[in-house]
Amino acid sequence: MSRTRVGISPAYFQGVRASCLVERLSVSTIDVPTDLPEQDGTLSWNKTTLVAVEAASEGVSSLGYTYADSATAKLIEEKLAPIALGSDALSPEFAFTQMEIATRNLGADGITAMAISALDLALWDLKARLLELPLATLLGKVREQVPVYGSGGFTSYDMATLQRQLAGWVEKQGMSRVKIKVGADPERDPARVRAAREAIGDRCELFVDANGAHSAKIALAQAEKFAQFAVSWFEEPVSSDRLDALRFVRERAPTGMEIAAGEYGYRPEYFLRMLEARAVDVLQLDATRCGGVTGFLRAAQLSQAFGVPLSTHCAPALHVHLGCACGAVRHLEYFHDHVRIERALLGAREAQSGVLGIDSAQPGFGLALNRQEALGRERARVELRAH
Repeated sequence: MSRTRVGISPAYFQGVRASCLVERLSVSTIDVPTDLPEQDGTLSWNKTTLVAVEAASEGVSSLGYTYADSATAKLIEEKLAPIALGSDALSPEFAFTQMEIATRNLGADGITAMAISALDLALWDLKARLLELPLATLLGKVREQVPVYGSGGFTSYDMATLQRQLAGWVEKQGMSRVKIKVGADPERDPARVRAAREAIGDRCELFVDANGAHSAKIALAQAEKFAQFAVSWFEEPVSSDRLDALRFVRERAPTGMEIAAGEYGYRPEYFLRMLEARAVDVLQLDATRCGGVTGFLRAAQLSQAFGVPLSTHCAPALHVHLGCACGAVRHLEYFHDHVRIERALLGAREAQSGVLGIDSAQPGFGLALNRQEALGRERARVELRAH
């Protein structure tokens, strides 16, 4: 019996790069005002700060970013850039390890983790662009598109604004899931949840997010009230740092209501503790905080080992590639602020019919910083080169 040998033509490898050095980095800090004042259960704000990192090698440029304080850019410039510059652009995990070592005495969480995340995202984007592949393809796609849920419904909105936003997601973009903020005024929240349900009808799932505003007993009391309006997701009903309280609520929440948390996780150990405590039904990951692509993939492996589904937090233009490459991802958060920023400044795609897909014709994340749109918003930019 004859056998047919299946393989890749040797000609293919002629264009494959063995290694490339990171030659240049650019770090930018851009402030983007909100379109309306915004508030959740524990915080209010009127602007979002984007810290963007552009990396270059052999005439190819890439982009990574995080939503963080401007101090993040300073840390990248002074501590992390010397590690990335001159490193192998095809080995982002090596640079990731060196960045973790170099920041040992700074504390692993918060600004440190977000700085590493932004740079790691830029390096993975660079690798994919050098290989002329979409990032999802480089990682290994399991799907072409990912469901999204509309996220906003800030506690600072009046009822008309709340309902208009939610109805727009359902009617114009075909979303079957939406989320509102709760927790700033527990007595007013049931009426807001009722208004949300009226705006979206019976066929759309309704999520709420308290951003850790409640004690365990108040969270349970609110959960019972929200259940009357078929709320199926209660995010951070209590602080995600209180795993005992989070599990307490999860075990006693109304039937059909999932408890979600994880957006404030920076390292795999954080997610491991949350999973071991059985504190959540759905784990949230944010690649702009938890170590970029490298950190996200490590956390996703933990989630899969525990059989807990994932949902990504914010930054949908980045997370669509990770969602397409990770089978455990259930959906992406289509967060109002970040959608505005990523479409205007980065050229991100818009969700259609309740899903977000990648552009297979574009390598990497398929994003680029629009300097013209950033005019007047860019607070600082620093250019760094390898010596």
